[in-house]
Amino acid sequence: MSAQPTPAITAVGAPPPPTLLGGVAFGDQLRVKRWRLHNGLTLLGCLDTAAPVVSYHTWFRVGSRHEQVGKTGLAHLFEHLMFRETLHLPEGEFDRKLEEIGAENNAATWLDFTQYTISAPAARLPLVIELEAERMQHLVLREPQVQGEKSVVANERRFRVEDDVEGALSELLWATAFTRHSYRWPTIGWMQDIEGFTTEDCEAFYRTYYAPNNATLVVVGDFDEAQLLSLVTDCYGHLPAAALPLEDVYPEPPQGELRRLEVTKPTLTEKLLLGYHCPALGDVDHLPLSLLGEVLFGGRASRVVQRLVLQAELATDARIFVGTFKDPGLTEIFLSAREGHTAEELLAMLDEELERVQREPVTLEELERARARAELALLTSLETTDGKASTIGFYETVLGRPAAAFERLEALAQLGPSDLLRVARRWLPRDRRTLLLVRCSTEDGPGSTEAVEEPA
Repeated sequence: MSAQPTPAITAVGAPPPPTLLGGVAFGDQLRVKRWRLHNGLTLLGCLDTAAPVVSYHTWFRVGSRHEQVGKTGLAHLFEHLMFRETLHLPEGEFDRKLEEIGAENNAATWLDFTQYTISAPAARLPLVIELEAERMQHLVLREPQVQGEKSVVANERRFRVEDDVEGALSELLWATAFTRHSYRWPTIGWMQDIEGFTTEDCEAFYRTYYAPNNATLVVVGDFDEAQLLSLVTDCYGHLPAAALPLEDVYPEPPQGELRRLEVTKPTLTEKLLLGYHCPALGDVDHLPLSLLGEVLFGGRASRVVQRLVLQAELATDARIFVGTFKDPGLTEIFLSAREGHTAEELLAMLDEELERVQREPVTLEELERARARAELALLTSLETTDGKASTIGFYETVLGRPAAAFERLEALAQLGPSDLLRVARRWLPRDRRTLLLVRCSTEDGPGSTEAVEEPA
């Protein structure tokens, strides 16, 4: 994070307007246009006049993967700091101005990115752009602001991780499954790192990553294109580009053995977590693996829910998450046992179902049901301007293709049983997974962790 921003581009008069770089269809009726300012800022606009509203998202290509050992959680801390004081806006004024116009705003940090979202009446777009440009360039980073948010984030970590069984288990699963890649630490950061951040750390992070050439603006809704381009040029055109550091992320080496831990936690019933390394979002195997997850865990008719929850009544909860990341991530499986049953019982029956999908193809009926659920989830997420902006921004930031959601929708229709059979055999190896077996404890506290051998 030692990179310093480059000097501002000196120009006589107003900065040049954005350059149109083309566009791409976004579904049957909409289109995403791409512009770029001279300082590297990308603008994606999608005109949607269905309602007089506009969603304005700012996506920064920085997440926990860009942090260093000893400075974990800095990207997430910055998400908090961005809602505080700026040079021209006193504490709380940013939110107050948005509340006055009936706008909603939020933010999120994850492994690969940080996003800021605002949805507002279309007529108030000029104010929204002015406010977002202000905090991209004039954030106040002094000791009181930094120390105040460090305390907030530390309390958030206590609540969401240290005092939450599932939060603590997920963190342990990733830290055990990954040994080299920066995905191994949590987005919220380790507590000792949060407590150790300095104002200088925050200032360097801001000047390095919160630069126009590391950001993408996504605007969806009822806007006037000429006005949008003029406003973005006026508010962002004079910002200097930064000398972005070379991304220095180590690939995760193949996991050649089983990793198995027993954990004692203050929970009423035993639980089971499994982690399988999974392909990156852009990998050809990602979509069929996601569809396989629907066959196994998607709704009451899925195989695992039917067998473990409804028929055998071993589990009360059964879930899967196939990581959607720039680099290879994890497929997480979570099972919670009914009272009187053990994690080993859950594992034995789950393994039967996992071995079954590696031995024989799924039925066409199962495939169509899973495909319908996946299509519905995507289309439902696009019902609002905010949902469209989130989808465009996510796929642009992770894959560089703002309409990739519809590419996946088209590819989904081409998948067959053989594709699911292939990915099951490749990505669900029994001897190269990470297991967490969670024992019950009647005592409050963090619990304990112990490595144990997998029985033959």
